[in-house]
Amino acid sequence: MALVKRGSRLITVDGTTYRWRLRGRPTYDQGLVQSPLTYAVEHADSPGTTLVITTNQPHPSNWLGAHGSPVLPAEVADSIRSALTNGWAPQAPGSPFHLG
Repeated sequence: MALVKRGSRLITVDGTTYRWRLRGRPTYDQGLVQSPLTYAVEHADSPGTTLVITTNQPHPSNWLGAHGSPVLPAEVADSIRSALTNGWAPQAPGSPFHLG
């Protein structure tokens, strides 16, 4: 399943371009700070398996005012490298690959 292009950002890691997206509004559980912030990454040109990254921080737009820091491109790049090392094949079809 491909990511929605609107609101997504491109990032190049080791010569390969990926698209990543953070959900703008928190899910119900994220809003109540019961589940952490997640974001998704896919290969920009030929998306296959989506990478879902779970962080250890709350969504920045949570409803309880818990402090959540922004996701920086350097963190996204590090997560992509880690997922590739752990077997994520971004151009192959399949179920989402979870990294957390």
